[in-house]
Amino acid sequence: MLSVKGKKSGRSMGARVVAAHEGVLPDTSGVKIPQPTIERMSAYLQCVRGMSQDGISTASSSEIAHRTGINAAQFRKDLSYFGEFGTPGLGYDVAELEAHLSRIMGLDARRDVLLVGAGNLGAALSSYMGFSERGFRVVAIFDSDPEKVGRTLAGQTVRHIEELARVNAELQAPVGIVAVPRVAAQEVVDKLVAAGAQAILNFAPTAILVRPGIAVRNVDLSSEMEVLSYYLRAK
Repeated sequence: MLSVKGKKSGRSMGARVVAAHEGVLPDTSGVKIPQPTIERMSAYLQCVRGMSQDGISTASSSEIAHRTGINAAQFRKDLSYFGEFGTPGLGYDVAELEAHLSRIMGLDARRDVLLVGAGNLGAALSSYMGFSERGFRVVAIFDSDPEKVGRTLAGQTVRHIEELARVNAELQAPVGIVAVPRVAAQEVVDKLVAAGAQAILNFAPTAILVRPGIAVRNVDLSSEMEVLSYYLRAK
């Protein structure tokens, strides 16, 4: 197994990319897209969603830069990897830009998700509306605790972790979410990858190893609280 860590984005809420692409991710045309560009695309998409909700129909690169904190030249350069967008002198149609960015990020297709961990965090994640709003659907939930297996969580019956491979042979879900204690995280990731998961969202506060071609994002909530604590102490 091999783990290649990407840089931590200042806008990723503690998430890091771990993937065997040496800092670049390819788009469907074979052009290599820098990993930081992919992370910024998410920030742009959140920005234009907000503009759309605010009733803004057109926006300049300067306005988007102001809202995201990413300079306008960088914004234009990032978009250029994916084609020509906007009209010189007029800016960007917000609805069209949102649709383009959604397609670029693969959000125009539904992504089925396997959730491992049916504790408090897993329960919260299983019913998080933000996933379904972006096309992610939790299709199966797993745990190893006999007291949790068999219970219903967000409309799903919690299955034993040993059923994961069999279940996903039918479901073919490409995404796995890890919401288990640190000591169990690597074993769970190994099982998810063996069952066919191609992308992992890891909430366990530990580094994990994956083979080349598997994308991983680590979300360490405790680490983010520690950073906030530092800023409070420094005031």
